[in-house]
Amino acid sequence: MNRHLTFQQYRRLDLFLFAAMLVLSELLILTAGRKWFPAQLYTVSVTAAVTAIVLMRWGLFAGIHALLGALVFCLVGHATPRQFLIYCLGNLFSLAALLLIRFLGPEKIRTEKLLTLLYAVCVIVLMWLGRALVALVTGASLHTCFGFFTTDTLSGVFTMVIVWIAGRLDGVFEPQKSYLLRLHREMEQEKGGF
Repeated sequence: MNRHLTFQQYRRLDLFLFAAMLVLSELLILTAGRKWFPAQLYTVSVTAAVTAIVLMRWGLFAGIHALLGALVFCLVGHATPRQFLIYCLGNLFSLAALLLIRFLGPEKIRTEKLLTLLYAVCVIVLMWLGRALVALVTGASLHTCFGFFTTDTLSGVFTMVIVWIAGRLDGVFEPQKSYLLRLHREMEQEKGGF
């Protein structure tokens, strides 16, 4: 019996595990926030952090996680159809950070701490911008649109911290095809060395 996963099986499993972590984390954070801090104007979310990591690992597949985070947020918050639209479409704007990965290169973003933080900020700001633009198009006031940036600042800090930590962990914050090839080369070198 072959115990090795194919690349596609590995990718599906990896995407599923990140999705499960995202959904469970969001459910815990949102439930705790609504139960213990219902009067707070600020929100905290790991959606941008998970999306940023998956975007680095798998590219546009991160759209799944951006959507999942929005859906959990909207379902727990009993959102209106318009809010579903704003959060779901808005979160997808974060996928534009793939341009930063293509322009600077994943290795440079992963190894240079300042670029890692810039990338994390880029992902969450694109989410905020996306939500604000979709809200504006659907008739929201400029004041309401500005609120997408101000009420979610703690999520920006969380995103930077989580992505920075992920960047320090071997294989977590890098394209998985490159990581698996590097791992395979290292294993072959170890075999050849003995």
